[in-house]
Amino acid sequence: MGKLRYSIPNSFTALSLLLGLGSIVTTQIGDLEFAAWLIVWCGLLDTMDGLAARLLKATSDFGAEFDSMADLVSFGVAPAVLIFNVGLQIAGVELETGQFWVLLVSCGVFVLAGAMRLARFNLATDKPRTGWFTGVPITAAGGGLLSSMVLVLLYHQDTSSVLPLHLYLPIVMFVLAILMISRLRFPKAVVRKSMLINIFQFANIAGIFVCGILRKFPEYLFSIGVFVLVAGIIAGRITRDE
Repeated sequence: MGKLRYSIPNSFTALSLLLGLGSIVTTQIGDLEFAAWLIVWCGLLDTMDGLAARLLKATSDFGAEFDSMADLVSFGVAPAVLIFNVGLQIAGVELETGQFWVLLVSCGVFVLAGAMRLARFNLATDKPRTGWFTGVPITAAGGGLLSSMVLVLLYHQDTSSVLPLHLYLPIVMFVLAILMISRLRFPKAVVRKSMLINIFQFANIAGIFVCGILRKFPEYLFSIGVFVLVAGIIAGRITRDE
């Protein structure tokens, strides 16, 4: 029973890793929409593996390291490959141009920053737990924002076609990279003293699962991702540790 207890959260992690790999492959064959939804599903699995580990009291050093490796693929490499191909297929970035190299570098910087963010997080796992991250987590940056942003662009091509995406995409990648390796305090999705905050967290997690499972309403996913990012940064600046 002991080994089974640990295998349950690790199975969610393994599936997240495989779906992240599937997103990369799907992106390369040109199905950007399905590739983006696969990353959203990785986010759902990441929530489930953490919840399962806590409920079953099955946290372990192996699980933490395995989770980080899966996160790097699913929320680092897969979103970067997706954004790069969005630049080529939607933004009209041409090969071997200045725009091409800027986009490529921004995607590489995003993955590098994500790896550094995960390494720093692992080094801090032996410290007392708080309700705050140091820096924006890669799951929020790659899983919450980039995947839903791509879906919104695909669902609203009339709007995306008039946007200077060749400029916006690298800026978004550089900004998220900086936020991930920053020292900003960013709230974790944990039980808080405020009942309103707890209700808000639960309702939005439930909404995200519904949208992800049904593959509907990416606008909601993107808007809540932006809101959580902005509100989390503000909260980290004006509040104290809980």
